[in-house]
Amino acid sequence: QVQFVESGGGLVQPGGSLRLSCAASGFTFSSNTMNWYRQAPGKERELVADISSTGGRTNYANSVKGRFTISRDNAKNTVYLQMNSLKPEDTGVYYCKAAGFRSWGQGTRVTVSS
Repeated sequence: QVQFVESGGGLVQPGGSLRLSCAASGFTFSSNTMNWYRQAPGKERELVADISSTGGRTNYANSVKGRFTISRDNAKNTVYLQMNSLKPEDTGVYYCKAAGFRSWGQGTRVTVSS
């Protein structure tokens, strides 16, 4: 059974940082591109970043480019999202997902507010 467990969210002031983690299981993690999505209140879920199976290629949404960094540790079946210079518009629930699979985790909530 494919599972994702996201963690690391919380309340942070504008300009602050958070590091999200996602522990994956139930599939061959090292063979799959991994994605981070987010869903802001009242909006559709959007792709924030993705990383290739080896970590050699990453892509970012324009809204987070230069502030967020996606990485992975294939030995730990974990993908990370380092978020710096956070803005109120980064508020939402963040989810990880493996490309090609339909399963979602419960997400982790990020609130950026003073």
